[in-house]
Order: sequence, then C-alpha cells, then structure tokens
Amino acid sequence: MLYQLRLRLRNLTPVQAIVSFYFVAMTVATLVLLMPIAKKPGQDVSFIDTLFVAASSVSVTGLSPVSPGETYSTFGLICMMIFFQIGGLGIMMMSTLFYLMLRRRIGLKQRRLIQTDVNSYSMSGMVNLIRDVFIMITTAEIIGGILIGLYTIPHYKDVGSAFFHGFFLSVAAATSAGMDMDGLSMEPFAGDYFIQVIVMLLMIMGGIGFPVLLEIKRFLIGRKKGKRPFRFSLFTKLTTFTYFGLYFSGALFIVLLEYRKLFAGISWHQGLFYSLFTSATARSGGFTLLDLNQFSTTTILILIVFMFIGSSPSSTGGGIRTTTFAMTLLFIVATARGHKHVHIFGREFLEEDLRKALSVTMFSGLLCFGSVLILSFTETNIPLLSLLFETASAFGTSGLSLGATGDLSVIGKLVIIMLMFVGRVSMMYILLFTAARTDNEYGFRYPKEKVISG
Repeated sequence: MLYQLRLRLRNLTPVQAIVSFYFVAMTVATLVLLMPIAKKPGQDVSFIDTLFVAASSVSVTGLSPVSPGETYSTFGLICMMIFFQIGGLGIMMMSTLFYLMLRRRIGLKQRRLIQTDVNSYSMSGMVNLIRDVFIMITTAEIIGGILIGLYTIPHYKDVGSAFFHGFFLSVAAATSAGMDMDGLSMEPFAGDYFIQVIVMLLMIMGGIGFPVLLEIKRFLIGRKKGKRPFRFSLFTKLTTFTYFGLYFSGALFIVLLEYRKLFAGISWHQGLFYSLFTSATARSGGFTLLDLNQFSTTTILILIVFMFIGSSPSSTGGGIRTTTFAMTLLFIVATARGHKHVHIFGREFLEEDLRKALSVTMFSGLLCFGSVLILSFTETNIPLLSLLFETASAFGTSGLSLGATGDLSVIGKLVIIMLMFVGRVSMMYILLFTAARTDNEYGFRYPKEKVISG
C-alpha cells in the first residue's frame, strides 16, 4: 500500500504535485484550526467555517465568516500567519527553505517543482531565487511590523499587543492575505496616511511578482558595481507596465466616479488616498478603509473587473494575472488591426503563451459565471451584485466583501472555497492537472479545415 502510494506520487507531473500540495496544505490548516488550543475559550466554530478560514489563509484571500481576533487564540493567530507565508510565498518555496535549513541537497525533481511553482522558464538559479525572495519579503514584513508596532503603541493597552497586531497586519499585507485581528480592517486608520502608505507598499511588493523584484535588485546592484547596462526582461516590462497601469487607472476611475458622491464631504487628499488604497487592495490586498457598500454601483463593478484580473504571476495574489490580461488585450487589438503577430517593447509573443493567456481568460470567465449562477440559486437572500463581488474577490484572492461572506449557506461557502483554491493555484494549473505528459501519444495530427467565425 505504501509502495503504491510512493509510486503514484513519483508519477505525478509537476503541476499535479503543486495542486496536490496546496490541497494538503489546506487540509493541514483545517486540522490545526480545529484544535481546541487554536481557539479562544468558549468559541465554537463549525467545520465548514474552519475549512473556509483555512482555505482563505492558505490561498491568502482574506475572506472570513468569523472575526479572527475574537475567535482564535494567540496560538491560532500565529498559525494563521504561518499559513499566510506558506500560501503567499508558495508551497515549494517554503519546503525548499526547510531543506536548506536542514542542509539537504535539492534534487532535480525538487527543482522542477520549484520551477513550476514560481512560473519560471529555467531551472538555473532556482535555489538562489527562492533564498533572495524569502529574504526580501521577510525583511519587508519585519520592517513593516516594527514601524506599525511602534506607531500604534498608543492605540493598544500594552506594547506587546501593538507589536503583535503590527506584525500580523504586516504579514497579511505583504502576503496579500488581507485579514485583520479586530474585524475592522483598516477603517481605524482611515485618516492615517502613514499606516496606509506602509500597507500599500507591502501590498504592491507582494502583488507585483517575485521575478520583478529580483530583476530590480540585480539592476540596482549591477549599476552600483559599474557593470554594463542591465536589460529588463519582457516579463518584467510587461508586468510592471500593466500592474501600475491598472493601479493608477483604477485610482483615477474611483476619483472621477466618487468625487461628487462619496468623496464630496472630505478633503481632496483623503479622497486621493482612499482611491489609491482601494485600487491597490482590489488587486490583491483585501483591506478596506471604509464600508465598500458606500461606493456607487459603477465603482463596485469596476472593482469586480480589477479583482478578476488580480495581481502578477509568481506573486502572492490570484486572479487571471496581469500578464494574462495584457496579452489577451494585445491579441484582441492586433486581431482588430489585422496583424498576424502580437508584439510589444520590441519583442513578439510566442503563440503558445498567447494560447495559454486566452485559455485562462476564457475558462476563468466561465468558472466565475458558473459560480455566480450556482450562488444566485442557493443564496436567494443575497443581492446579485454582492454575489458577483464575492465571486470575483474569491477568485482574485482579493478578500474584499460587501458583507455577504457570513450569510453564505454551506453550498455557497464551498463554492467560494473552490474559487479561492483555483484563484491561488492558478487556472492554468487546474487546466493542466489532468493533462497528459505529451500532446499526442500516437504522434499524428488531423487534417486542417477552415471554419467561418464571427
């Protein structure tokens, strides 16, 4: 029995192994949070709610039917922070760090899994990549935790509570987990620009993508050492341009739509920070400065689109990812102009990558539409707009909500759990989970024939 299990594990493709590991991590997180020591005395959490919180923690989404600070003990909250790290940085990244601490050799199969988990084209330098990413993210979390802890000491009864809240908020922001301990999100700091800037920077750092951070690091180090000019990869150029293009355009949309409505009674700089923060958190963060129900319907619909797009590949966020959106949009523009090839920044996209981008966009849209269809049938007490918002938030692992999370039925929660899992693991991995190792085991192709479309 054990031999057969080991044989099956060895025969798993890298994609199947990654998906399985995330599923196992979610199961372990559920078992840990079910332990009495993980909850405060007198707190009774149902199995489905525990599974929901565990899935939200591992997928770094932030949706929760219960208040973490009121429900879970210090032990439970520390475990949740660990789950944030595992889910945010990636299963294989954390397991590799564990191997490195034990001074064990990283084999070829382990490197292939790392390559798949971080969406890399090459296996060279995988271990160094993981080490650098871990150091960068944890350093940012530590600095953010210290700054928030020192700044918020007057808000809490003692120094320990301030720093514990500070580190929990810092880790949740850097890993895009979006959970807070008090159930108030960032609303107590709605007028505090210092905390908002720290949290925004952490969310952007986690959501822009690890390869981008590493290339920026190599660019800065290379320039200081006087080396020849460093050339950024197409991935970094496309990711950075799309990420910040969506970020600033989202903030602009919110300002234009709300400056005579929600922002009418506040100062221009407070409205600007509201817009910048909301645009950042809709992509991957999950924190809110105010009740989202106060936004107009148009603004909420725009936030749904941004949550569906999500953050960048090889980041802590989910969704279809920024590069997928950019490639799909560029393909549509090129087709409309009659161009046979798609290119940007002096480089042409591979047909395989374009096909993947279109497949992910299409299947993700179908998945979200099907999920809303099911939820509209099972959650008759919740408005359709809230269901659309909840679906996009779960798939994009954003964690924002219009208040529908706690009112979901068991079936509704299972649907949201599935969306959080798919959004974090990525739709492409789900599509490839049952794929064969080769495109055609018989080695032949069918004749081609034109079909009228459009």
